[in-house]
Amino acid sequence: MRGKIKPEVHGHRGSPLRFPENSLPGFIDAIEAGAGFIELDVQASRDFELFVSHDPHLPTGQLIHSLAAGAVPGCPTLADVLDLSARFSGFGFNIEIKSYPDRPEYGPPPDQMARLVLDCIRERRLEQRVLVQSFDFRVLHAMQALDPSIELSALWEGRRRDFAGIAAEARTRCVSLHYSLIDSAAVRAAHDAGVRVLAWTVNGRDAWLRMMAAGVDGIITDDPAGLIQFLKT
Repeated sequence: MRGKIKPEVHGHRGSPLRFPENSLPGFIDAIEAGAGFIELDVQASRDFELFVSHDPHLPTGQLIHSLAAGAVPGCPTLADVLDLSARFSGFGFNIEIKSYPDRPEYGPPPDQMARLVLDCIRERRLEQRVLVQSFDFRVLHAMQALDPSIELSALWEGRRRDFAGIAAEARTRCVSLHYSLIDSAAVRAAHDAGVRVLAWTVNGRDAWLRMMAAGVDGIITDDPAGLIQFLKT
């Protein structure tokens, strides 16, 4: 699923300049502003319920994966967020699957996490409305093996590398990179190799203009309403 506005606008954790991040009001605000995608982060409880939270720990310091689903307050479930598809049309879900190679106690193994997310997507027949991204390429490999139709993107924040090389390692046709790593030459080379480029987290007119000039396919921003208005005007 592609956004209507070019470059695509992805509301980073919803609309965090106006509402709490990864909250239903924030996601609804981004959707109503016209974002092509809402971007969200997924963690798993001890009993494998999926919750939308950037951090593996609650503000109380409790590890989400150490708690039963009923003991995880303040975080919407992935099911809650995906159910917005029944209320609103014309947008997609950019789902970042959190995985911790150095801290396996923080969540299920990559293949199990991929399966849990895919099951939630399939229950709502949203295969064509999702983009799944992760820094842990094992998650992406597992998702591709489970369902090659799911669009995947390789998150990257390390040293500057050839974008197509990152995609090849992750077995994706899209990369999501911190905007400081992106320039027009790198984007052109990626496009020549058939790889799409998303930039994160891009805020403010000057940074938006830079990414537009570089030719990125999508911009992940904390201010989706502001970026949409900027693109329209």
